[in-house]
Amino acid sequence: TYPNTACAKLKTMENQINSKQDPFGAIKVTEFRNLMIGRFLFIMGLRMMGTLVGWWIYELTKQPFAIGLIGLAEVIPAVSLALYAGHVIDISEKRKLLLRGVILYWICALGLLGLSIYNDKADHSANQNILIIAIGIYFIIFCTGVIRSFTGPSFGTIVGSIMPKHLLQNATTWSQGIWLSASILGHSIVGFIIAGFGHTGSLIVVVVLVSIGFIFISKINALPPHADIVVNQKPMESVKEGLRYVFNTKELLGALSLDLFAVLFGGAVAMIPVFAKDILNVGPIGFGWLNAAADIGAMLIIFVLTIFPVNKGQGKKLLIAVGGFGICIIVFALSKLFWISFAALVMSGILDGFSMIVRGTIVQLKTPDHMRGRVMSVNSMFINSSNELGQFESGVAAKLMGVIPSVVFGGSMTLLVVMTTWFKAPSLRKMEY
Repeated sequence: TYPNTACAKLKTMENQINSKQDPFGAIKVTEFRNLMIGRFLFIMGLRMMGTLVGWWIYELTKQPFAIGLIGLAEVIPAVSLALYAGHVIDISEKRKLLLRGVILYWICALGLLGLSIYNDKADHSANQNILIIAIGIYFIIFCTGVIRSFTGPSFGTIVGSIMPKHLLQNATTWSQGIWLSASILGHSIVGFIIAGFGHTGSLIVVVVLVSIGFIFISKINALPPHADIVVNQKPMESVKEGLRYVFNTKELLGALSLDLFAVLFGGAVAMIPVFAKDILNVGPIGFGWLNAAADIGAMLIIFVLTIFPVNKGQGKKLLIAVGGFGICIIVFALSKLFWISFAALVMSGILDGFSMIVRGTIVQLKTPDHMRGRVMSVNSMFINSSNELGQFESGVAAKLMGVIPSVVFGGSMTLLVVMTTWFKAPSLRKMEY
Protein backbone atom coordinates (compact mmCIF):
# COMPACT_ATOMS: atom_id res chain seq x y z
CA THR A 1 0.00 0.00 0.00
CA TYR A 2 1.33 3.45 -0.97
CA PRO A 3 0.91 6.63 1.09
CA ASN A 4 -1.89 8.91 -0.08
CA THR A 5 0.52 11.37 -1.76
CA ALA A 6 2.21 8.57 -3.67
CA CYS A 7 -1.16 7.23 -4.79
CA ALA A 8 -2.14 10.69 -5.96
CA LYS A 9 1.06 11.00 -8.00
CA LEU A 10 0.56 7.56 -9.52
CA LYS A 11 -3.03 8.47 -10.39
CA THR A 12 -1.84 11.73 -12.02
CA MET A 13 0.75 9.84 -14.07
CA GLU A 14 -1.88 7.33 -15.14
CA ASN A 15 -4.22 10.14 -16.24
CA GLN A 16 -1.42 11.77 -18.22
CA ILE A 17 -0.57 8.52 -19.99
CA ASN A 18 -4.23 7.99 -20.84
CA SER A 19 -4.48 11.58 -22.11
CA LYS A 20 -1.47 11.08 -24.37
CA GLN A 21 -3.07 7.97 -25.82
CA ASP A 22 -6.47 9.65 -26.29
CA PRO A 23 -6.59 11.35 -29.73
CA PHE A 24 -9.45 13.55 -28.43
CA GLY A 25 -7.72 14.50 -25.17
CA ALA A 26 -7.14 18.16 -26.06
CA ILE A 27 -10.54 18.76 -27.63
CA LYS A 28 -12.26 17.67 -24.40
CA VAL A 29 -10.91 20.81 -22.70
CA THR A 30 -13.74 23.40 -22.93
CA GLU A 31 -11.49 26.45 -23.29
CA PHE A 32 -9.48 24.83 -26.04
CA ARG A 33 -12.66 23.76 -27.83
CA ASN A 34 -14.11 27.30 -27.83
CA LEU A 35 -10.80 28.71 -29.03
CA MET A 36 -10.62 26.18 -31.87
CA ILE A 37 -14.21 26.80 -33.02
CA GLY A 38 -13.53 30.54 -33.04
CA ARG A 39 -10.24 30.02 -34.84
CA PHE A 40 -11.88 27.77 -37.43
CA LEU A 41 -14.47 30.41 -38.35
CA PHE A 42 -11.93 33.24 -38.24
CA ILE A 43 -9.33 31.47 -40.42
CA MET A 44 -11.99 30.26 -42.84
CA GLY A 45 -13.08 33.87 -43.35
CA LEU A 46 -9.50 35.08 -43.78
CA ARG A 47 -8.65 32.34 -46.29
CA MET A 48 -11.73 33.20 -48.29
CA MET A 49 -10.66 36.83 -48.24
CA GLY A 50 -7.07 36.04 -49.27
CA THR A 51 -8.13 33.75 -52.11
CA LEU A 52 -10.65 36.29 -53.36
CA VAL A 53 -8.11 39.12 -53.34
CA GLY A 54 -5.61 37.12 -55.45
CA TRP A 55 -8.28 36.33 -58.04
CA TRP A 56 -9.64 39.88 -57.93
CA ILE A 57 -6.26 41.56 -58.47
CA TYR A 58 -5.40 39.25 -61.36
CA GLU A 59 -8.81 39.98 -62.95
CA LEU A 60 -8.12 43.71 -62.68
CA THR A 61 -4.48 43.79 -63.81
CA LYS A 62 -3.83 40.53 -65.76
CA GLN A 63 -0.32 40.68 -64.25
CA PRO A 64 1.22 37.83 -62.16
CA PHE A 65 3.54 40.41 -60.55
CA ALA A 66 0.46 42.18 -59.15
CA ILE A 67 -0.35 38.99 -57.19
CA GLY A 68 3.16 39.05 -55.73
CA LEU A 69 2.63 42.62 -54.54
CA ILE A 70 -0.25 41.40 -52.35
CA GLY A 71 2.22 39.28 -50.39
CA LEU A 72 4.65 42.19 -50.12
CA ALA A 73 1.90 44.54 -48.89
CA GLU A 74 1.07 42.15 -46.05
CA VAL A 75 4.55 40.92 -45.14
CA ILE A 76 6.18 44.32 -44.64
CA PRO A 77 4.10 45.28 -41.56
CA ALA A 78 3.85 41.67 -40.35
CA VAL A 79 7.64 41.26 -40.20
CA SER A 80 8.38 44.81 -39.06
CA LEU A 81 6.08 44.58 -36.04
CA ALA A 82 6.41 40.87 -35.17
CA LEU A 83 9.09 41.16 -32.47
CA TYR A 84 7.42 44.12 -30.79
CA ALA A 85 4.10 42.28 -30.99
CA GLY A 86 5.64 39.36 -29.09
CA HIS A 87 6.61 41.69 -26.26
CA VAL A 88 3.10 43.18 -26.20
CA ILE A 89 1.49 39.72 -26.14
CA ASP A 90 3.62 38.57 -23.20
CA ILE A 91 2.79 41.60 -21.05
CA SER A 92 -0.90 41.80 -22.06
CA GLU A 93 -4.14 40.05 -21.21
CA LYS A 94 -4.09 37.75 -24.22
CA ARG A 95 -7.82 37.16 -24.68
CA LYS A 96 -8.58 40.88 -24.87
CA LEU A 97 -5.68 41.49 -27.28
CA LEU A 98 -6.83 38.71 -29.60
CA LEU A 99 -10.44 39.94 -29.59
CA ARG A 100 -9.30 43.43 -30.55
CA GLY A 101 -7.39 41.95 -33.48
CA VAL A 102 -10.45 40.01 -34.65
CA ILE A 103 -12.57 43.19 -34.57
CA LEU A 104 -9.98 45.05 -36.64
CA TYR A 105 -9.91 42.22 -39.21
CA TRP A 106 -13.71 42.49 -39.37
CA ILE A 107 -13.37 46.21 -40.14
CA CYS A 108 -10.88 45.41 -42.94
CA ALA A 109 -13.34 42.91 -44.42
CA LEU A 110 -15.99 45.64 -44.39
CA GLY A 111 -13.53 47.91 -46.21
CA LEU A 112 -13.04 45.32 -48.95
CA LEU A 113 -16.81 44.90 -49.14
CA GLY A 114 -17.16 48.62 -49.79
CA LEU A 115 -14.50 48.42 -52.52
CA SER A 116 -16.33 45.48 -54.08
CA ILE A 117 -19.57 47.46 -54.26
CA TYR A 118 -17.63 50.30 -55.92
CA ASN A 119 -15.99 47.76 -58.24
CA ASP A 120 -19.40 46.45 -59.36
CA LYS A 121 -20.51 49.94 -60.35
CA ALA A 122 -17.20 51.24 -61.75
CA ASP A 123 -16.34 51.53 -65.43
CA HIS A 124 -13.46 49.06 -65.91
CA SER A 125 -12.53 50.55 -69.25
CA ALA A 126 -11.20 53.54 -67.28
CA ASN A 127 -7.70 52.85 -65.97
CA GLN A 128 -8.26 55.35 -63.16
CA ASN A 129 -11.02 53.21 -61.65
CA ILE A 130 -8.90 50.07 -61.83
CA LEU A 131 -6.03 51.92 -60.14
CA ILE A 132 -8.28 53.18 -57.32
CA ILE A 133 -9.62 49.69 -56.63
CA ALA A 134 -6.17 48.08 -56.73
CA ILE A 135 -4.62 50.68 -54.41
CA GLY A 136 -7.55 50.28 -52.01
CA ILE A 137 -7.04 46.49 -51.94
CA TYR A 138 -3.30 46.81 -51.30
CA PHE A 139 -3.89 49.34 -48.51
CA ILE A 140 -6.39 47.09 -46.72
CA ILE A 141 -4.07 44.09 -47.08
CA PHE A 142 -1.29 46.21 -45.56
CA CYS A 143 -3.57 46.88 -42.58
CA THR A 144 -4.30 43.16 -42.18
CA GLY A 145 -0.52 42.60 -42.04
CA VAL A 146 -0.30 44.99 -39.08
CA ILE A 147 -3.17 43.20 -37.32
CA ARG A 148 -1.83 39.74 -38.10
CA SER A 149 1.49 40.46 -36.41
CA PHE A 150 -0.51 40.43 -33.13
CA THR A 151 -3.30 37.92 -33.81
CA GLY A 152 -1.22 35.13 -35.36
CA PRO A 153 1.16 34.61 -32.40
CA SER A 154 -1.72 35.17 -29.94
CA PHE A 155 -3.47 31.96 -31.02
CA GLY A 156 -0.35 29.86 -30.43
CA THR A 157 0.39 31.61 -27.16
CA ILE A 158 -3.11 30.95 -25.84
CA VAL A 159 -2.93 27.26 -26.81
CA GLY A 160 0.29 26.88 -24.81
CA SER A 161 -1.18 28.79 -21.87
CA ILE A 162 -4.45 26.90 -21.47
CA MET A 163 -3.20 23.35 -22.15
CA PRO A 164 -1.25 21.12 -19.71
CA LYS A 165 2.16 19.96 -20.95
CA HIS A 166 1.11 16.33 -21.45
CA LEU A 167 -1.60 17.44 -23.91
CA LEU A 168 0.48 19.93 -25.91
CA GLN A 169 1.42 17.54 -28.73
CA ASN A 170 -2.20 16.49 -29.14
CA ALA A 171 -3.36 20.13 -28.89
CA THR A 172 -0.82 21.19 -31.52
CA THR A 173 -2.06 18.49 -33.89
CA TRP A 174 -5.68 19.55 -33.37
CA SER A 175 -4.78 23.23 -33.75
CA GLN A 176 -3.03 22.60 -37.06
CA GLY A 177 -5.92 20.39 -38.20
CA ILE A 178 -8.48 23.09 -37.37
CA TRP A 179 -6.41 25.70 -39.19
CA LEU A 180 -6.08 23.52 -42.27
CA SER A 181 -9.75 22.49 -42.27
CA ALA A 182 -10.67 26.16 -42.27
CA SER A 183 -8.18 26.80 -45.09
CA ILE A 184 -9.63 23.99 -47.20
CA LEU A 185 -13.18 25.27 -46.86
CA GLY A 186 -12.15 28.88 -47.27
CA HIS A 187 -10.11 28.24 -50.42
CA SER A 188 -12.58 25.90 -52.12
CA ILE A 189 -15.91 27.45 -51.13
CA VAL A 190 -14.94 30.96 -52.20
CA GLY A 191 -14.43 29.72 -55.77
CA PHE A 192 -18.04 28.58 -55.88
CA ILE A 193 -19.27 31.79 -54.24
CA ILE A 194 -17.30 33.97 -56.67
CA ALA A 195 -18.84 32.01 -59.55
CA GLY A 196 -22.36 32.40 -58.15
CA PHE A 197 -22.43 35.69 -56.26
CA GLY A 198 -19.28 37.61 -57.20
CA HIS A 199 -16.83 39.41 -54.96
CA THR A 200 -19.53 41.15 -52.92
CA GLY A 201 -21.34 37.94 -51.95
CA SER A 202 -18.05 36.35 -50.94
CA LEU A 203 -17.11 39.27 -48.69
CA ILE A 204 -20.52 39.26 -46.98
CA VAL A 205 -19.85 35.62 -46.02
CA VAL A 206 -16.39 36.63 -44.71
CA VAL A 207 -17.89 39.33 -42.48
CA VAL A 208 -20.44 36.87 -41.04
CA LEU A 209 -17.83 34.17 -40.34
CA VAL A 210 -15.47 36.57 -38.55
CA SER A 211 -18.39 37.87 -36.47
CA ILE A 212 -19.38 34.38 -35.26
CA GLY A 213 -15.74 33.51 -34.62
CA PHE A 214 -15.47 36.54 -32.36
CA ILE A 215 -18.37 35.22 -30.24
CA PHE A 216 -16.68 31.86 -29.60
CA ILE A 217 -13.26 33.35 -28.86
CA SER A 218 -14.87 35.71 -26.34
CA LYS A 219 -15.98 32.66 -24.30
CA ILE A 220 -12.46 31.75 -23.16
CA ASN A 221 -11.26 33.04 -19.79
CA ALA A 222 -8.97 36.02 -19.34
CA LEU A 223 -5.25 35.19 -19.64
CA PRO A 224 -3.14 37.76 -17.76
CA PRO A 225 0.66 37.90 -18.10
CA HIS A 226 2.58 34.91 -16.67
CA ALA A 227 3.95 35.37 -13.15
CA ASP A 228 7.55 35.18 -14.43
CA ILE A 229 7.18 37.98 -16.97
CA VAL A 230 8.76 41.35 -16.19
CA VAL A 231 5.88 43.67 -17.11
CA ASN A 232 7.98 46.85 -16.85
CA GLN A 233 10.85 45.44 -18.91
CA LYS A 234 11.89 47.71 -21.76
CA PRO A 235 10.56 46.50 -25.12
CA MET A 236 14.03 46.25 -26.69
CA GLU A 237 15.38 44.18 -23.81
CA SER A 238 12.34 41.93 -23.97
CA VAL A 239 12.72 41.45 -27.73
CA LYS A 240 16.42 40.61 -27.37
CA GLU A 241 15.61 38.05 -24.69
CA GLY A 242 13.17 36.28 -27.01
CA LEU A 243 15.61 36.31 -29.93
CA ARG A 244 18.44 34.96 -27.77
CA TYR A 245 16.26 32.08 -26.64
CA VAL A 246 15.34 31.10 -30.21
CA PHE A 247 18.88 31.38 -31.57
CA ASN A 248 20.33 29.44 -28.61
CA THR A 249 17.83 26.59 -29.02
CA LYS A 250 19.39 24.88 -32.04
CA GLU A 251 16.59 22.45 -32.84
CA LEU A 252 14.06 25.28 -32.76
CA LEU A 253 16.20 27.55 -34.93
CA GLY A 254 16.95 24.77 -37.42
CA ALA A 255 13.30 23.78 -37.86
CA LEU A 256 12.16 27.38 -38.33
CA SER A 257 14.98 28.22 -40.77
CA LEU A 258 14.30 25.13 -42.86
CA ASP A 259 10.63 26.02 -43.24
CA LEU A 260 11.40 29.68 -43.93
CA PHE A 261 13.59 28.99 -46.95
CA ALA A 262 11.55 26.02 -48.21
CA VAL A 263 8.31 28.03 -48.26
CA LEU A 264 10.09 31.15 -49.55
CA PHE A 265 11.27 29.35 -52.68
CA GLY A 266 8.49 26.77 -52.97
CA GLY A 267 5.56 29.19 -52.94
CA ALA A 268 3.84 27.86 -56.06
CA VAL A 269 0.42 28.54 -54.52
CA ALA A 270 0.83 32.23 -55.26
CA MET A 271 0.78 31.53 -59.00
CA ILE A 272 -2.31 29.30 -58.89
CA PRO A 273 -4.56 32.06 -60.34
CA VAL A 274 -2.28 32.14 -63.42
CA PHE A 275 -2.17 28.34 -63.76
CA ALA A 276 -5.95 28.07 -63.32
CA LYS A 277 -6.84 30.87 -65.72
CA ASP A 278 -4.19 30.70 -68.45
CA ILE A 279 -2.49 27.27 -68.34
CA LEU A 280 -5.07 24.72 -67.12
CA ASN A 281 -8.11 26.80 -68.20
CA VAL A 282 -10.35 25.63 -65.34
CA GLY A 283 -12.12 28.86 -64.27
CA PRO A 284 -13.02 29.97 -60.73
CA ILE A 285 -14.30 26.59 -59.52
CA GLY A 286 -11.14 24.77 -60.60
CA PHE A 287 -9.17 27.66 -59.14
CA GLY A 288 -10.85 27.12 -55.80
CA TRP A 289 -10.03 23.39 -55.82
CA LEU A 290 -6.41 23.99 -56.77
CA ASN A 291 -6.14 26.46 -53.89
CA ALA A 292 -7.60 23.89 -51.53
CA ALA A 293 -5.55 20.93 -52.81
CA ALA A 294 -2.50 21.40 -50.59
CA ASP A 295 -4.71 21.95 -47.56
CA ILE A 296 -6.68 18.78 -48.33
CA GLY A 297 -3.45 16.81 -48.33
CA ALA A 298 -2.28 18.41 -45.12
CA MET A 299 -5.62 17.68 -43.49
CA LEU A 300 -5.36 14.01 -44.43
CA ILE A 301 -1.93 13.61 -42.84
CA ILE A 302 -2.94 15.55 -39.74
CA PHE A 303 -5.93 13.23 -39.29
CA VAL A 304 -3.54 10.26 -39.47
CA LEU A 305 -1.06 11.89 -37.07
CA THR A 306 -3.84 12.62 -34.57
CA ILE A 307 -4.49 8.87 -34.31
CA PHE A 308 -0.89 7.71 -34.86
CA PRO A 309 1.55 10.40 -33.63
CA VAL A 310 5.18 10.35 -34.75
CA ASN A 311 7.16 8.68 -31.96
CA LYS A 312 10.77 8.72 -33.24
CA GLY A 313 13.10 10.08 -35.89
CA GLN A 314 11.14 13.33 -36.19
CA GLY A 315 14.11 15.43 -37.36
CA LYS A 316 15.14 13.13 -40.21
CA LYS A 317 11.52 12.68 -41.31
CA LEU A 318 11.04 16.46 -41.27
CA LEU A 319 13.91 16.94 -43.74
CA ILE A 320 12.67 14.15 -46.02
CA ALA A 321 9.16 15.64 -46.00
CA VAL A 322 10.36 19.11 -47.01
CA GLY A 323 12.48 17.60 -49.80
CA GLY A 324 9.43 15.73 -51.11
CA PHE A 325 7.50 19.00 -50.98
CA GLY A 326 10.03 20.54 -53.38
CA ILE A 327 9.63 17.66 -55.83
CA CYS A 328 5.84 18.07 -55.80
CA ILE A 329 6.20 21.77 -56.65
CA ILE A 330 8.31 20.89 -59.70
CA VAL A 331 5.72 18.33 -60.86
CA PHE A 332 2.95 20.92 -60.47
CA ALA A 333 4.92 23.45 -62.53
CA LEU A 334 5.45 21.03 -65.44
CA SER A 335 1.92 19.57 -65.51
CA LYS A 336 -0.54 20.53 -68.21
CA LEU A 337 -3.37 18.32 -66.87
CA PHE A 338 -5.68 19.44 -64.07
CA TRP A 339 -5.75 16.09 -62.24
CA ILE A 340 -1.93 15.81 -62.19
CA SER A 341 -1.63 19.39 -60.95
CA PHE A 342 -4.27 18.74 -58.29
CA ALA A 343 -2.59 15.47 -57.19
CA ALA A 344 0.84 17.13 -56.98
CA LEU A 345 -0.57 19.88 -54.75
CA VAL A 346 -2.39 17.35 -52.55
CA MET A 347 0.85 15.42 -52.07
CA SER A 348 2.73 18.64 -51.32
CA GLY A 349 0.11 19.33 -48.64
CA ILE A 350 0.60 15.90 -47.08
CA LEU A 351 4.34 16.50 -46.78
CA ASP A 352 3.95 20.10 -45.65
CA GLY A 353 1.33 19.08 -43.07
CA PHE A 354 3.75 16.56 -41.59
CA SER A 355 6.46 19.22 -41.29
CA MET A 356 3.96 21.64 -39.71
CA ILE A 357 3.09 19.15 -36.95
CA VAL A 358 6.73 18.35 -36.16
CA ARG A 359 7.72 22.02 -36.18
CA GLY A 360 4.68 23.14 -34.17
CA THR A 361 5.29 20.51 -31.51
CA ILE A 362 8.95 21.54 -31.20
CA VAL A 363 7.94 25.18 -30.72
CA GLN A 364 5.34 24.40 -28.04
CA LEU A 365 7.50 21.94 -26.09
CA LYS A 366 10.67 24.04 -26.21
CA THR A 367 9.06 27.35 -25.16
CA PRO A 368 8.68 28.41 -21.49
CA ASP A 369 5.31 29.96 -20.59
CA HIS A 370 6.60 33.45 -19.84
CA MET A 371 8.22 33.73 -23.30
CA ARG A 372 5.45 32.28 -25.47
CA GLY A 373 4.43 35.60 -27.03
CA ARG A 374 7.97 36.47 -28.11
CA VAL A 375 8.85 32.99 -29.35
CA MET A 376 5.54 32.67 -31.21
CA SER A 377 6.22 36.04 -32.82
CA VAL A 378 9.65 34.89 -33.99
CA ASN A 379 7.91 31.76 -35.25
CA SER A 380 5.44 34.01 -37.06
CA MET A 381 8.30 35.91 -38.70
CA PHE A 382 9.94 32.69 -39.89
CA ILE A 383 6.84 30.74 -40.88
CA ASN A 384 3.78 32.88 -41.57
CA SER A 385 5.66 35.73 -43.22
CA SER A 386 7.59 33.28 -45.41
CA ASN A 387 4.31 32.61 -47.25
CA GLU A 388 3.93 36.27 -48.19
CA LEU A 389 7.63 36.67 -48.99
CA GLY A 390 7.31 33.52 -51.07
CA GLN A 391 4.31 35.07 -52.83
CA PHE A 392 6.37 38.18 -53.64
CA GLU A 393 9.36 36.06 -54.72
CA SER A 394 7.06 34.06 -56.99
CA GLY A 395 5.70 37.25 -58.57
CA VAL A 396 9.20 38.66 -59.20
CA ALA A 397 10.52 35.33 -60.51
CA ALA A 398 7.48 34.93 -62.79
CA LYS A 399 8.11 38.37 -64.25
CA LEU A 400 11.81 37.64 -64.83
CA MET A 401 11.66 33.99 -65.95
CA GLY A 402 8.07 33.28 -66.89
CA VAL A 403 5.53 31.49 -64.71
CA ILE A 404 6.46 27.84 -65.31
CA PRO A 405 10.28 28.25 -65.10
CA SER A 406 9.90 30.34 -61.95
CA VAL A 407 7.95 27.60 -60.15
CA VAL A 408 10.45 24.93 -61.28
CA PHE A 409 13.22 27.16 -59.94
CA GLY A 410 11.41 27.48 -56.60
CA GLY A 411 11.02 23.72 -56.19
CA SER A 412 14.68 23.17 -57.10
CA MET A 413 15.80 25.73 -54.53
CA THR A 414 13.72 23.97 -51.89
CA LEU A 415 15.61 20.73 -52.60
CA LEU A 416 18.91 22.61 -52.34
CA VAL A 417 17.90 24.06 -48.96
CA VAL A 418 17.03 20.59 -47.65
CA MET A 419 20.33 19.08 -48.81
CA THR A 420 22.27 21.93 -47.24
CA THR A 421 20.38 21.60 -43.94
CA TRP A 422 20.90 17.82 -43.90
CA PHE A 423 24.67 18.24 -43.79
CA LYS A 424 24.96 21.60 -41.99
CA ALA A 425 22.44 20.97 -39.17
CA PRO A 426 23.09 17.46 -37.78
CA SER A 427 21.36 18.30 -34.48
CA LEU A 428 18.10 18.84 -36.36
CA ARG A 429 18.56 15.67 -38.43
CA LYS A 430 19.08 13.61 -35.25
CA MET A 431 16.36 15.35 -33.22
CA GLU A 432 13.67 13.33 -31.47
CA TYR A 433 11.02 14.23 -28.89
